[in-house]
Amino acid sequence: MDTVIGSIDTCNPTTGDICRPPNGTVSTVQTSPPAHSTTISPCDATLGRYLARRLVEIGVTDVFSVPGDFNLTLLDHLIAEPSLKLIGCCNELNAGYAADGYARSRGVGACVVTFTVGGLSVLNAIAGAYSENLPLICIVGGPNSNDYGTSRILHHTIGLPDFTQELRCFQAVTCYQAVINNLEEAHELIDTAISTALKESKPVYISISCNLPAIPMPTFSRHPVPFSLAPKVSNLMGLDAAVEAAAEFLNKAVKPVLVGGPKMRVAKAADAFVELADASGYGVAVMPSAKGQVPEHHKHFIGTYWGAVSTAFCAEIVESADAYLFAGPIFNDYSSVGYSLLLKKEKAIILQPDRVTIGNGPAFGCVLMKDFLSGLAKRIKHNNTAYENYHRIFVPEGKPLRENPKEPLRVNVLFQHIQNLLSSETAVLAETGDSWFNCQKLKLPEGCGYEFQMQYGSIGWSVGATLGYAQAIPNKRVIACIGDGSFQVTAQDVSTMIRCGQKTIIFLINNGGYTIEVEIHDGPYNVIKNWNYTAFVEAIHNGEGKCWTAKVRCEDELVKAISTATNEEKESFCFIEVIVHKDDTSKELLEWGSRVSAANSRPPNPQ
Repeated sequence: MDTVIGSIDTCNPTTGDICRPPNGTVSTVQTSPPAHSTTISPCDATLGRYLARRLVEIGVTDVFSVPGDFNLTLLDHLIAEPSLKLIGCCNELNAGYAADGYARSRGVGACVVTFTVGGLSVLNAIAGAYSENLPLICIVGGPNSNDYGTSRILHHTIGLPDFTQELRCFQAVTCYQAVINNLEEAHELIDTAISTALKESKPVYISISCNLPAIPMPTFSRHPVPFSLAPKVSNLMGLDAAVEAAAEFLNKAVKPVLVGGPKMRVAKAADAFVELADASGYGVAVMPSAKGQVPEHHKHFIGTYWGAVSTAFCAEIVESADAYLFAGPIFNDYSSVGYSLLLKKEKAIILQPDRVTIGNGPAFGCVLMKDFLSGLAKRIKHNNTAYENYHRIFVPEGKPLRENPKEPLRVNVLFQHIQNLLSSETAVLAETGDSWFNCQKLKLPEGCGYEFQMQYGSIGWSVGATLGYAQAIPNKRVIACIGDGSFQVTAQDVSTMIRCGQKTIIFLINNGGYTIEVEIHDGPYNVIKNWNYTAFVEAIHNGEGKCWTAKVRCEDELVKAISTATNEEKESFCFIEVIVHKDDTSKELLEWGSRVSAANSRPPNPQ
């Protein structure tokens, strides 16, 4: 039986408003037409308004855009939708990153750009969303429908009469592409694109000819029927066999552990993972890219498993276990620290969203992760040996050496103070770089959000993503940790954060270059031009909106800045530039960088 997305039990709206679900879920969709007439006035029965209504229905109430002549009429009709807000960004790349951040909070995001010059600019962000399994609707204003099939050469193209260049680029990084150049197919193509994004948890591409959004059409004259998506179901025989085999495998182990991976998000299996953790008593760890998906206040939580750069004592417990269950892992060169994990396949149960592999075999297909974990929780024997071993060897982390409050600030002291900022009303976004490693060591209170982009690892991602995430969930204060090199890539959209009245705190870590690249392979190209970052943000502020900046060089100044940001300026966008030594990095980055460098520099295999 089909199920309406609105039946997903994430929240219960009482006013008809679209409500905001927890991270990683799809927003509630109205399950019946509005109480007023189902007929739409002719001026609103247009393709543009239909698309707007569909976006609102799936929970997108903010769309990130950059105007261009091919999308201007479409933008008019999106703006006309009362429940939809258009957020103008400074460039298309940031609009895409903002939609990425929005999707991490709301469950789906959207951006609108213009043909080719906008589409190819946003492409990098769409590729990142694809790699991170985020449903994202990328909408492009396309050429006039009369120009298709002609030999005309248009602006915003590479000078050829073939208009498919942009489409072909998007085919590699989206799960569905719709080119709408006639009204008769528009209804079906839009619905198919949006539903495919939700089902596949991947981006989709929708191109709409610039002369179509404003034309009234009878097919758009009634409120759309709510989306109805057939739920994925497990093969029950396969599920029973997989649970039985896994229970036998784990129940005979002496010190098994559980490790959560990033694909738990797309499998919507986080709750089932916790259910198994409660039932089993096993030590519970997360892979770095799954941080935030497993509650760190769980009584058997042992930290982040990241090979040689794991949090204290976690790797020793995981790698010495005689059985480990990985739920939704991604083992790439970064997460495996240059392929150096000390794991054995015969000891592992590997869960993917719809497949279970036990040791060197057998493997079970058509078995959903959440069903498997819930079923296994009912069959597993309680065994807390691994956690007891962790508890026995664990030594609390020391605190940084106390320095003179006027001495140059150290990064480990900075993050000690960031730790004290965290609560259920905050969320952390970590930029690619040393912030990856420092933020992994933060202990997340219950309800504190956490996001970073590990699979794609595009520097500059966090500026746009912070904009989108904060816009999606305004009741949380976002704390973004961004290096100076990454910030220079996408800095402009601090402007949009101020314009939108966001109250984010950005810690800009100024150490004079691309520190993560330095630790992989150093060279003069890793040194960047130093900016006066606070003056840059003040220039963008220009007296409009609420914005406060500070430049800190020592702990005493940091304490005063944080106090101001959380008291007098708690309703303002706060930008704190932290000046640290260029060689002040986490020990984990030093270790990780050397191992990734070794993996990158392997000589060619003999031919």
